[in-house]
Amino acid sequence: MNDERITNNDKRKPKSEKRKPLVLSGLEPLVIDGNTNFVNVGERTNVTGSRKFLRLIKEENFDEALEVARAQVEGGAQIIDVNMDEGMLDGKWAMVKFLNLIAAEPDIARVPIMIDSSKWDIIEAGLQVTQGKGIVNSISLKEGEPEFIERAKLIKRYGAAVIVMAFDEVGQADSYERRIEICKRSYDILVEKVKFSPQDIIFDPNIFPVGTGMEEHRQNAVDFFRATKWIRENLPHAHISGGVSNVSFSFRGNNTVREAMNAAFLYHGIQHGMTMGIVNPEMLEIYDEINKELLVYIEDVLLDRREDATERLLDYAETVKGNGKVNEKQAQEWRSGTLQERITHSLVKGVLEFVEDDAEEARQAVDKPIEVIEGYLMNGMNVVGDLFGSGKMFLPQVVKSARVMKKAVAYLLPYIEAEKDERSRSAGKVLMATVKGDVHDIGKNIVSVVLGCNNYEIVDLGVMVPPEKIIQAAIDQEVDIIGLSGLITPSLDEMVYLAKELEKLNLNIPVMIGGATTSRAHTAVKIAPEYSKTVVHVNDASRAVNVAGSLMNPKLKEAYGVSLRSEYDKLREGFLNRSREKNFLTIEQARKNKLQLNWEEFTPEKPNFIGVKQVEISLDKLRPYIDWTPFFRSWELHGKYPAILEDEVVGTEATKLFAEATTMLNSIIDEKWLTAKGILGIFPANQVDDDDIQLYDEAGKELNKFLTLRQQSEKNKRASNIALADFIAPKEIGKQDYVGAFCVTTGFGVDEISDKYVKDLDDYNSIMIKALADRLAEAFAEYLHEQVRKEIWGYDSDEKLSNEELIKENYKGIRPAPGYPACPDHLEKKVIWEVLNVEEEIGVKLTDSLAMWPASSVSGYYFANPESKYFGLGKIKEDQVADYAKRRNISIEEATKWLNPNIAD
Repeated sequence: MNDERITNNDKRKPKSEKRKPLVLSGLEPLVIDGNTNFVNVGERTNVTGSRKFLRLIKEENFDEALEVARAQVEGGAQIIDVNMDEGMLDGKWAMVKFLNLIAAEPDIARVPIMIDSSKWDIIEAGLQVTQGKGIVNSISLKEGEPEFIERAKLIKRYGAAVIVMAFDEVGQADSYERRIEICKRSYDILVEKVKFSPQDIIFDPNIFPVGTGMEEHRQNAVDFFRATKWIRENLPHAHISGGVSNVSFSFRGNNTVREAMNAAFLYHGIQHGMTMGIVNPEMLEIYDEINKELLVYIEDVLLDRREDATERLLDYAETVKGNGKVNEKQAQEWRSGTLQERITHSLVKGVLEFVEDDAEEARQAVDKPIEVIEGYLMNGMNVVGDLFGSGKMFLPQVVKSARVMKKAVAYLLPYIEAEKDERSRSAGKVLMATVKGDVHDIGKNIVSVVLGCNNYEIVDLGVMVPPEKIIQAAIDQEVDIIGLSGLITPSLDEMVYLAKELEKLNLNIPVMIGGATTSRAHTAVKIAPEYSKTVVHVNDASRAVNVAGSLMNPKLKEAYGVSLRSEYDKLREGFLNRSREKNFLTIEQARKNKLQLNWEEFTPEKPNFIGVKQVEISLDKLRPYIDWTPFFRSWELHGKYPAILEDEVVGTEATKLFAEATTMLNSIIDEKWLTAKGILGIFPANQVDDDDIQLYDEAGKELNKFLTLRQQSEKNKRASNIALADFIAPKEIGKQDYVGAFCVTTGFGVDEISDKYVKDLDDYNSIMIKALADRLAEAFAEYLHEQVRKEIWGYDSDEKLSNEELIKENYKGIRPAPGYPACPDHLEKKVIWEVLNVEEEIGVKLTDSLAMWPASSVSGYYFANPESKYFGLGKIKEDQVADYAKRRNISIEEATKWLNPNIAD
């Protein structure tokens, strides 16, 4: 046995505070640094790894192939690996074709691309059409140093990062010594001769199978771990990748062992510095859920801890080919553990049943009741925080942990107050608020729970909070951090305004920015320049703890703030330069290139109903129309429903979450907790003045106008500059067309139910009711649109689509909404409210920032033209802003306020 085998002390992550980040990008940046969890590379757009994808590419069925890519991104892949290496394919043509198609799909193109091929001409062709900064997979010294240098120089010129295989002229590295020898040589050549940025170098030190029974394979995993650690410590700023499922190849056919072995290998790989890899989530168990006995056998093999490790695992593997579920007796064995073990188990598993008994036992064991919180409970919550931060627990579990913690604290509180004791020392005080005009708070509440689980004291000001209230509360409460959340685009301006006010008052409170419409780019370009102190964008709840910890650490916060400002300055400069390089048409030129439909041969379908009508429906009719995928995403579980329930990474927790959501949904429907109220209108209409839609009553009298915005970016010869008005027949051709509008809600009563849960210290169900109400509102919108298509308007009365097809929007016509990509101007909601009389008829209101209240509401338009499609407006120029202000009869300043995110710099 090799004497240099790994010990527990070797498994520390290499220090990364001073590492330069690897910055990749599609349409959005991906920064991989010391605060980044393991980066998952999606493998399903690889013809060598997916039979389905290979078939689609061979059949040139690129529409479905794009859906494979989209599913990967929606499933949580942060990078997608594209490989077209197959003997019967024109790989170069297929690579270019597919990457060009991806570039036209913003929801896919937002992530970086890994161009994967063994053929250099395919790689270079891919580099020539890839937008943003991707990764080349791969190059090596296999063909000699001159070719290696030449290809590295070209990759550098194209601006990509590179994966370097541990392979040289002699062959593939199969030992620790060979791995570090080849990687060191490759690194020195790249950095010293090619002048390649070291942070853009990603080594693949070769993952080989273990447990083969062959003596020479015993050290395969150990050598990978040791090489990974050595590279991270000795080759500054370089990263590590690999194909994880290779390690368990010897156990193919026994998924129980394979999944557990992959998870254990990945866990140890990450501990040694592995930063990214190609991982099949269907072949990955949750590390902490691996059967403890099986884990011992597997780690004996992976870490080469015993001479007979392989034989023992092979014998044990025969006994675990089933599902491995424990029985009820085994499930309750944890109650025989120590008090700390029991409390920790309850917190990690979210078990409420024993919390008061254990809290009382702990109170009897300490001198002061406050010590139960500071000791037993915080010890348990530290475990929760560590598991969540390392990706071994998921958000729904953490929220349940918070529920247990709150119940325990509530039980102890009377005893603490009776002794006039101080509360447990907190990690810091964080003010959380959804900004003025915005009513959405699910994300804010989740971040509050996660921070609370990590011993931060939360001051929650709720929703629609004006800036002066936020600032005054921050001063009065002496908070350490201000957290701002927003879901609609006007919220961005509120955050900018608040930053300016903080600067005027010369305050020194760091600000965390989050919410669906926020981004790192907007924070860097618009908010950070207005506040000389620290401003940081927080992408999701799992990042909040690390960010808050950096902001609170007296040794780190100053350097962290300087680092952020430097990073945002560079991002802002790059963003503004990129914006200036884009070519735009004047609004008049864009109108000349408008979408030209064949109106001579098309007659719009006259609706069965013209006018305005209310709609009320029982909630049970909406259940079949629910799109569950966004529900899981709101809990930061990424993957498409129903496949997510079978996902081996998040599937177990997703299944539990779905079961509990279904139970609450049953109560919502059976006990009529909520009501579904809606209103719609269908009107005669025509396109006028190029970009406007004039509405009429049945007698032909002019009513309101819908004003639309037109794309202004320069297009290729075959593409048009589209506006929504292009889907409506122009008045001058003499044909009557029609347009619809709607608003639906399932939100009345949600806040009251949520508040009741909050009072009962149940954040989990407080968040659950809001998430379900949102899903029901979207389901109502889907149901009503179907009724419009098939009956109320009736332009597609023969439609027969499944819910999956409805979710994919395979129907005729569209229902775009103000505030979304095709019509980002929220002011159009006012027009919808006027023509439908929304507030008076169904009670849904608009806030100052034109968010809908209740939050679980949806509004939009109906377009019936079969040529109508969803699109993104993109950036527009000042001339269209001025023109739009004139058409709407408002000032340019007012128009700029509402259109600001879409105005090109």
